[in-house]
Amino acid sequence: MRDDDLLTSDAQTTGGRRALRWTFLGLAVLVVAAAALSVLMGRYPGPLLSSPSAILDDDLATSLVLRLRLPRVAAALLLGAVLSVAGLVFQMLFRNPLVDSGFLGVSQGAAFGASLAIVFAAGSATTVQLGAALFAFLGLAASYGLAHRIRFGGSVLRLVLAGIAVGSLFTSGTGILKYLADPQRQLPDITFWMLGGLWSITWRDLLEMLPVTVPALAVMLLLRWRLNLLALREETAFSLGAAPRRERLLLLVAAAAATAAVVAKAGQVTWVGLIIPHIARRLVGSDAQLALPASLLLGGLFVLVCDDLARTVLTGEIPLGILTSFVATVVFLVLMTSHRRGLRG
Repeated sequence: MRDDDLLTSDAQTTGGRRALRWTFLGLAVLVVAAAALSVLMGRYPGPLLSSPSAILDDDLATSLVLRLRLPRVAAALLLGAVLSVAGLVFQMLFRNPLVDSGFLGVSQGAAFGASLAIVFAAGSATTVQLGAALFAFLGLAASYGLAHRIRFGGSVLRLVLAGIAVGSLFTSGTGILKYLADPQRQLPDITFWMLGGLWSITWRDLLEMLPVTVPALAVMLLLRWRLNLLALREETAFSLGAAPRRERLLLLVAAAAATAAVVAKAGQVTWVGLIIPHIARRLVGSDAQLALPASLLLGGLFVLVCDDLARTVLTGEIPLGILTSFVATVVFLVLMTSHRRGLRG
């Protein structure tokens, strides 16, 4: 290779790194700006957007911001980050661009556990959250245990089949519970929980999520460079020094635990873990070392904006799961019909 070719290659590499730095800086600025605007956004004291002075001069507005709006903004950022990062982990581990953070029966198990608590355990917030978290973990355990009993296919295929089966069983169970529920009292509670929302989030709820979500996110961020190896065939990953089964299990548990923690509080918020990883790969490429932190920032921003729309567009609050599904579906169709490659595995 000639010297001028080497210089051109170095210049392109330097330019690419600079572009990536600006991309991440821009995402971080957008997240901070959106969080600041979200704190000021609401129907009190102003009709839509209040000034900081108007909030500070009104004791009721100050209390509302500190006790309700701030934890909700933080929870929206955390929810989006967890679902997006977990979605990227699932997509890379299963080498399938159409799975999300609800894979392996996690979301379906959470829905069944919440429904069970509503129908048979008085439906208090604590029992609903405990039921959702417990059965989300049981969904993961059942999928992983069933995968070891399936006698054909590779490990990834067995997990996919097990996740489909376990998820279908929990979905059927949820349907039975909805049939048994009191249509005047319990059935609406189940329906609203499954639509997802952050209207009841408090500082206590946020603090209860952090002991699970922060370590799980840390594990996924620290091991993101291993995802590039684990996305290869098992034999290839093993030959390159990875321990595919052990490392895959660790990342699966981290992704499922974080998902269970946020879903137990927020209900089912769909499509975030499916679509955000694809947008992240469009921005920074397929390398998990870059795509995973980009997914974290994009996911938090996406859910925060959707939650702002949910509480301000109409007089009554729109369930968050409806908005995330609608907006993400539109983005999905744009990606699928664009001239560039629609989805990246």
